[in-house]
Amino acid sequence: MKKLIPILAVSALLAACAQPQEFHVIPMPAQVTINQGSFCAKCANVSVDEKLDSLSRKAVARFVEALEIASGSKTKTGEGGFRFILNPNLAAEQYSIEINKEGAVVEASALNGFVYACETLKQMLPAAIYSGKPAPASCSWLLPYASILDQPRFGYRGVMLDCARHFWSVEETKKVLDVMTAYKMNRLHWHLTDDQGWRWESKNYPLLTSVGGWRAGTQVGKDKSLGQTDGIRYGGFYTQDELRDVVAYAAERGITVIPEIDLPGHMLAALAAYPNLGCKGGPYEVRQFWGISQDILCAGNEEIYEFLDKLFDELVDIFPSEYIHVGGDECFGGRKEREGLVPWDTCPKCQKLMKKLGIKPGKEARHYLQDYVTQRIQKMLADKGRKIIGWDEILEGNLAPGATVMGWRGTDGGEKAVAKGMTAIMSPNTYMYIDYYQSAEFDKEPVCIGSKVLPVEKVYSYEPLEGMPEGAEDLILGVQCNLWTEYVTTPENLEYMLLPRMCAAAEVGWVAAEAKDPARFDKSLDHAFEIFDAMGLNYCLDSRGKIGFDRVPARDSVELAKYLEEREKEKK
Repeated sequence: MKKLIPILAVSALLAACAQPQEFHVIPMPAQVTINQGSFCAKCANVSVDEKLDSLSRKAVARFVEALEIASGSKTKTGEGGFRFILNPNLAAEQYSIEINKEGAVVEASALNGFVYACETLKQMLPAAIYSGKPAPASCSWLLPYASILDQPRFGYRGVMLDCARHFWSVEETKKVLDVMTAYKMNRLHWHLTDDQGWRWESKNYPLLTSVGGWRAGTQVGKDKSLGQTDGIRYGGFYTQDELRDVVAYAAERGITVIPEIDLPGHMLAALAAYPNLGCKGGPYEVRQFWGISQDILCAGNEEIYEFLDKLFDELVDIFPSEYIHVGGDECFGGRKEREGLVPWDTCPKCQKLMKKLGIKPGKEARHYLQDYVTQRIQKMLADKGRKIIGWDEILEGNLAPGATVMGWRGTDGGEKAVAKGMTAIMSPNTYMYIDYYQSAEFDKEPVCIGSKVLPVEKVYSYEPLEGMPEGAEDLILGVQCNLWTEYVTTPENLEYMLLPRMCAAAEVGWVAAEAKDPARFDKSLDHAFEIFDAMGLNYCLDSRGKIGFDRVPARDSVELAKYLEEREKEKK
């Protein structure tokens, strides 16, 4: 990918009369020159190069529709004004915008470039363009004369959404995709399965959702040792048609959806549905508590490989992504539990397999056995034309070329992957786990996991190549922020945890290290907050000294059930 030299040049004052808004685009484009003068976007002509593909035309049409609704005026077809032109010389995610007295010329070579150009233009206009409603008459629709040449630093810029602990509807998931689009994120890592719930429909294994998709209750409070649950049945799942709908919706916005089927651990929901897949043979039940179950897939049982093979046949038919995420994390329970026995240590089938493979008994044997499972899954998916991503625990094995490591336990995982010549996606919990608290005033915040604090400025401070060996820039594919949802119970809560920290992650993935500017980013957040308001999103204002969750109070599970019931009544 061609590297752009990051430049921010403000070459002249903006037009004195009816000045347009200041330039506060997130993520900041690589090269920007602002010139004197302005072009009025309201009632402008629009022309689209006939060479644009259908999805790029849809992206332009969405921009035009948003402009027309917000400005209250129709655009016209004709010369000048907005011109969208195919330029095959630009990279796939690169775009250029030239705004002068003739109008605004947008050039790109593919869908993503046109999507990003449209989002840059939208951020240069009043935030009301994101509302889907007419804007106040006082809004100015002037765009400053400007030259913009832009493309991202990293090709992978992701958000992980956990729908296993708490389930998010198709509508709610699309809202996440909308805000990802606005800030040029291009990968949705969809965590679809875990001990607490199985969230996607399998035609081959229907019990995965009818049994595994529901838990009998949910942990109350943060101390699971108290053994308290609310006793309220909780669950949900996506049909295959709904999965395809989300994938198509994302694809139209230049976003690839990467599904995760976490294995061989974090599979208790699947074991509850098909107990023959576990070492003990059951009975199992979908986990009601947060944390990790010691019950995992039986590595020595050939049935699990047939089971996974059929599942992945369905999955690759629904998700066209190059990668499938196979988890691989926390396979043997919590740290204390790792000192004791796990099912693999005593299971006759697993012991027989270890002997066949020449694995010597002992605690390290578990890692070798997990490596065997991962290698078989990697080959299984390779035969289906796909590659695997796994959490950094997969580094403990011997993978075939093509696997990508997602570093999450600090930055060590990514560093070790690169040292081995493997590709990595940086998602360290020290910078990118946006399920942590946003301020240290815990009593004013919604309940979060643990007691770590990750404010937006720390997310912004992350440098993915820091501490990496030479040549790492060719192996680090990008970055990802992760939103686990043990304590995230409502859409408003979800949005609050996501925003504005996702915007900081977007800049980390897009902007060159030397071009990052915390003061400029902080000032641009004011416009981002206006956009969130226009989109009807909840968000955290801790960066503005307004700590708390006043707009939508945190709820325990009993209150949540009542809230959901009231919301359903309102819909009817």
